[in-house]
Amino acid sequence: MSSTTSGQSRVKVLIVDDSAFIRRLMTDILSADPDIEVVGTASDAFKAREAIKNLNPDVLTLDVEMPGMDGIQFLSNLIRLRPMPVVMCSTLTEHGAAITLEALEIGAVDFVQKPTAFSAAALSGYSAEVTQKVKSAAQATVRGQVSTARARSVRPPVEIPSATEKFTADVILPRALPKVVAATETIIAIGASTGGTEAIRHVLMGLNASVPAIVIAQHIPKAFSGPFARRMDSCCPLPVKEAEDGDLVSAGHVYIAPGDQHLLLIREAGRYRCRLSDGPPVQRHKPSVDVLFRSVAQAAGANAVGVMLTGMGRDGAECMREMRDAGAATLAQDEATSVVWGMPGAAYETGGAQSLYPLSAIAQKIIELAALQGRSRRAS
Repeated sequence: MSSTTSGQSRVKVLIVDDSAFIRRLMTDILSADPDIEVVGTASDAFKAREAIKNLNPDVLTLDVEMPGMDGIQFLSNLIRLRPMPVVMCSTLTEHGAAITLEALEIGAVDFVQKPTAFSAAALSGYSAEVTQKVKSAAQATVRGQVSTARARSVRPPVEIPSATEKFTADVILPRALPKVVAATETIIAIGASTGGTEAIRHVLMGLNASVPAIVIAQHIPKAFSGPFARRMDSCCPLPVKEAEDGDLVSAGHVYIAPGDQHLLLIREAGRYRCRLSDGPPVQRHKPSVDVLFRSVAQAAGANAVGVMLTGMGRDGAECMREMRDAGAATLAQDEATSVVWGMPGAAYETGGAQSLYPLSAIAQKIIELAALQGRSRRAS
């Protein structure tokens, strides 16, 4: 096992893609990081299978569409027979998005889009994203793995470098005291990142039409948020849509932030509405969980439930604390069931999340908290 100068073992990566250009590009990107070792490449699923046996990689990057055996079929076999962290490489198309979401449902940890621009600036940002996601995947909890002790011993992933300042929610919505409203409907606000598409599906599948309205900020690209919302709508008991500016927020409905805009909750003429913002990324994310949670704290105050699901980084932790300070009930997914316990862990450590629950218990807890708030309003 090769090591870095600090003595930590490097993340061993196998790159699987039918394009020689992409294999070379990914090799160059990942090999440039001292904490990563590219142990091999493979042009199809059959060569990948042999390479996994011989090279024992920690993380696999996998092309969604390959000849012979496509990425989905190969991933299904891999998760069943030899569970390991997989980062999918996808094209920016409706078809590519649908297949990628299916891969996440099967058990892939994360995905990156295949590059569409090759300028120095574009490749710099892309390289940082790929490197970060591979390192995070090495730390992820994968369904079926016997142990993640090796994965969790690697160095924590670095943040994506950016030429711009790392903004807080202040650039979108200044901090303010919540509006005091005597009687209003409850709002459920959910934030998630890495592993979140499946965690969100699991939670929504456990709810029913009697729950309050749900607003969601999931870190996801523009090309994927629409297909993700439609996928959730097709499999969940609640109506789910990609949020549009001005949407009236109705109980029993779910609104997912578009992949290129911030989602805010506003209160107008006694009703909740969605407001979209095209402002700069917050915590280097757009949509940002911090922005959504701050808006919910201000618009709904104590009439809200905040939920932080699996995800990398700290987005949402600060403004979940604002929700809690405004009287909202807050909870986060526990470490054992999170793919990456970054965002929920930060929310709990900073006091934003009052309690931790396994993913299997979160839907029922949402139902209980929403019902409790409803009874409190009727009694007041």
